[in-house]
Amino acid sequence: MAGLTQEPLLLRVARGETADRPPVWMMRQAGRYMKVYRDLRDKYPSFRERSENADLAIEISLQPWRAFQPDGVIMFSDILTPLPGLGIPFDIVESKGPIIESPIRTQEQIDRLHDFDPETDLPFIKTILQSLRAEVGNQATVLGFVGAPWTLAAYVVEGKSSKTYSVIKQMAFSQPELLHQLLSKFADAIANYVRYQIDCGAQVVQLFDSWAGQLCPQDYETFALPYQQQIVRQVRETHPDTPLILLISGSAGLLERMGKSGVDIISVDWTVDMAEARQRLGRNMKVQGNMDPGVLFGSQDFIRDRVLDTVRKAGRSGHIMNLGHGVLPGTPEENVGFFFETAKQVDKLLAVPV
Repeated sequence: MAGLTQEPLLLRVARGETADRPPVWMMRQAGRYMKVYRDLRDKYPSFRERSENADLAIEISLQPWRAFQPDGVIMFSDILTPLPGLGIPFDIVESKGPIIESPIRTQEQIDRLHDFDPETDLPFIKTILQSLRAEVGNQATVLGFVGAPWTLAAYVVEGKSSKTYSVIKQMAFSQPELLHQLLSKFADAIANYVRYQIDCGAQVVQLFDSWAGQLCPQDYETFALPYQQQIVRQVRETHPDTPLILLISGSAGLLERMGKSGVDIISVDWTVDMAEARQRLGRNMKVQGNMDPGVLFGSQDFIRDRVLDTVRKAGRSGHIMNLGHGVLPGTPEENVGFFFETAKQVDKLLAVPV
């Protein structure tokens, strides 16, 4: 009977327990590479409807769970979802990404931002997370996620995705006090949102500071790290036992600094060797990742070799198997399935030294 009530594998490893194999899930595991998702998208073309209609978001979240049985089921949502609650409307346009019609660039706009109450502003989140917990039980860990302040600010100041981040960097380097106000407001709101997700059923929460890798180390320590720490500090005050993961794209030059954020797990992208990442972060820091999503376009032998190589380099404990970033559109579904099958069999396929 004890096995029936045991906490799910990913949660146990995230808390520091040693297991026979690393748990495995994929960032963006629900999405465009799956035909069942594309069919649903054709019927409901608005991304915000898909992510903010609880029934649709639950269905999409569970599509990869039904297909592949990953150890983690992450709610289908977006890092920008809280913005309307702060008074920042946005839209997501297919093939273009997020669009913010009135970018935040003045003191007056910052002063007009609303107080954020996730229970009132995002009532669908509770339904989504509670339903996912009920659906997967102890067979998988339910993950929530949020955007970190620098990345949210990059979107709302630029008004859209950017390749240069010149508008927000202009603010950072010419009006830093203005940007710091915005970042602190975002940090308070996001800490509140993380706590709410945990209260609604999220067992692990991932912070996406996707664009912090666009900062040099000096500016990361000024404009990103303190606000990651602000979130972690506030969440720890009320939910000290919930593991937190931090992801930054292109983070090879920031790994040691990411470790100062206070999170439990660093999600490592594929621009750094996993063995080197573990050495740089220290054995006390747990890691997630870090296979190149492009590997999933390769042969099954190639996929198997890369999965085993990643697990071997990560070592026996403190590792969650994942991609270095999200699964790419066009990825063959059968290769995703093979990735999960292989990751679940690594204890048989590979003798990882203890």
